[in-house]
Amino acid sequence: MKKLPDTLVIASSILLLFIGLTWIIPSGEYSRELLNGRNVLVPGSYQEVQSSPQGLSAFFEAPLKGFISAAEIIAFIFIVGGAFGMMNTTGAIEAGLQKLVSFSNKHALYKQIIIPLIIVVFSIAGATFGMSEEVLVFILITIPMANAMKLDPIVGVAIPFVGAGVGFAGAISNPFTIGIAQGIAEVPLFSGWEYRIFIWFIFTTIGVVYIMRYVNLISSDPQKSLMKSHISDRMKLDNTKEIPFTIRRSLVLIIFALGIIMLVVGVAKYAWYMIEIGALFFGIGVISALICGIHVDEISNGFVKGAKEMMTAALVVAFCKGILIVASDGKIIDTVLHGIAGVVNGLPKVASVEAMFLFQSALNTFLPSGSGQAALTMPIMAPLSDLLGISRQSAVLAFQFGDGLTNLIIPTSGVTMGVLSIAKIPYEVWVKWMGPLLAILMFAAALLLLGPVYFNIW
Repeated sequence: MKKLPDTLVIASSILLLFIGLTWIIPSGEYSRELLNGRNVLVPGSYQEVQSSPQGLSAFFEAPLKGFISAAEIIAFIFIVGGAFGMMNTTGAIEAGLQKLVSFSNKHALYKQIIIPLIIVVFSIAGATFGMSEEVLVFILITIPMANAMKLDPIVGVAIPFVGAGVGFAGAISNPFTIGIAQGIAEVPLFSGWEYRIFIWFIFTTIGVVYIMRYVNLISSDPQKSLMKSHISDRMKLDNTKEIPFTIRRSLVLIIFALGIIMLVVGVAKYAWYMIEIGALFFGIGVISALICGIHVDEISNGFVKGAKEMMTAALVVAFCKGILIVASDGKIIDTVLHGIAGVVNGLPKVASVEAMFLFQSALNTFLPSGSGQAALTMPIMAPLSDLLGISRQSAVLAFQFGDGLTNLIIPTSGVTMGVLSIAKIPYEVWVKWMGPLLAILMFAAALLLLGPVYFNIW
């Protein structure tokens, strides 16, 4: 495959495309009203408004606006990167990885057990409390782990990112997608969980099998890695100085593990988000460095180095957010929504629910936000499902699939492009690896949508 341009060049090209679309697609808006504290669309209220095409100035302003709009997640990226930089000064993570890999080298089946278990844990996190941006934290651990196991960065990214992604798409009690969508659709909160557990199991199994197939492929022949040119630059235990696994370093890993438990409890019970999670990891980084007796100047240098490594990821997030601001300022998002919703109306039940799925998938490129997409589409899709004789739960499920699965590959997602930037995986390489898996998941989702229609599950 011909090498694609740099990630920021791709984002800039998409930004120009969206600026062009504001001159082609008519501007339009739906009326909005407050429902359960959220602004939702009023069905049947769409009307064209005065055109608002974006000029060339928008190209230069959008990244700045994106930076301001995404300030919280960008600050989160820098702080967490700095926190891991402080932790790296202790040598605890590298020492722990050496122990882990040494054990896996002595027990051939270890890799076949531990990687699937970690994927399942991330999938549960995605399915229950909607892990998404938090993946940016964990790939800083799983990428070195994959490197130490002599696997490539794709595996390091796939373990948490695809794991959480398939769980997110097969959500059971995700408050940011299922909770909002069901609330707007006026169905009992988190109802239909029995069928969703089955969906989660199918998606997670597909993800685990696909990732492990690739793990086994490159373990037997590293030249089959899609990033084989990068393998020589990766950490190999044979050429790495052994770092003693001291009591202090073991305490650092214990503190980190306790921090992860605090993260899960905080997100699930106390609705922690970027600020709280970032503060947690910043605290872990400082405490870890102090436990190991690191000099304050070295701690500071470690923080700066870790934050500096996240610069590209932060810029990618800003550019992606800027793209969405251009579409919003050009008032074309509601027009796209209105046009596709009109196509769905009048189709047979089976075709209608599949069209809803495709529509939500396409819209996710314009609006890669689960809660935002739910608030935007469900006020229309819920009553539309009534007219079509489809259960509102099915409309929620179509939204859930469309929003969740395409997040794994769309270039307008700050999280997707962010993790690829951190791992230094070219976008075209990720598309080549992720494309077949996405096709399998989309096909499975299309089949799983038929259950509620044919068998009246809901």
